[in-house]
Amino acid sequence: MQNLNGVKKRIKSVQGIGQMTNAMQLVSAAKKRRSLALRNSMYPFFAHCAGSMRDIRRNAEHVDNPFFELDQKVEGSTWKIAYFVISGDQGLAGGYHNNIVKAVEEHIRKKILENSRKGISTDYKLYVLGKLARERLTHLGYNVDQTFSFPITEPNFYQARNLVSEIKQKFLTEDFDLVYIVYTHMETALNMKTEVLRLAPVDLKSIDEILTDYASDESSNANEKVEYHPDINEVFGFFIDTYLNAMVYNAMTDAYACEQTSRYTAMDNATKSAEDMMKALQLQCNRARQSKITNELTEIINGANQVNNL
Repeated sequence: MQNLNGVKKRIKSVQGIGQMTNAMQLVSAAKKRRSLALRNSMYPFFAHCAGSMRDIRRNAEHVDNPFFELDQKVEGSTWKIAYFVISGDQGLAGGYHNNIVKAVEEHIRKKILENSRKGISTDYKLYVLGKLARERLTHLGYNVDQTFSFPITEPNFYQARNLVSEIKQKFLTEDFDLVYIVYTHMETALNMKTEVLRLAPVDLKSIDEILTDYASDESSNANEKVEYHPDINEVFGFFIDTYLNAMVYNAMTDAYACEQTSRYTAMDNATKSAEDMMKALQLQCNRARQSKITNELTEIINGANQVNNL
């Protein structure tokens, strides 16, 4: 059995870790509440924009805009894909960052495999927000743009608008055929999943899935023919910026809420583990103390018996 002093040292060490994780849990709890409030406050704006874009896609046969029509590739050509990946700069968030990296890897492999079967090449580039996923993807050998840098803080609409400006510029000037955004979506506090959403060109399937996940009723015109003035091209050209801002801002707030919730859960589990370890060590300490007392009593009795026998 471990000696009493060794057990006491372990108890002191675990107690210090438990106090640290408990303090981090309290900080994470405050950030979690703010992040969820931010996410919920922007939802009506996001849902309305997504529902409006779905109506446009359903009512328009053709729109003369690069954000509307998906290019068709023939054998021997190349799909150029940009991924904007939202991760974080801080760890201690459980499997949050690993799940993001895994989703990016799976999607890239899937695209390469699908295109290779059609005789089409795949050229991709990753633009990663947050150093942890950037470092991991770079270490794994993926094509990460090391010059791309974007602050990961409590998101606001102005940050989303600045990021959309970069996305539009890269899509229009660098001739990417597809632009995806990768982020973590919170279904419930205990159930989060990594989404890979196509931003450009606009993807009706992705919009339907998102609105279904959010249980949105933002599609009042789903079965009606809508007239757009002065014409659909003008409306889409005006609305696409607002739509992209809403989609990116939603991704940023959703990811931020998931990160803070994951960190709170991780610190809560760590604190509970420290408490369980403290109970086990305290039991060891009590047993070691009892053993020491028993040994001392045995020595006293043996000593007394030897004196009586003299």
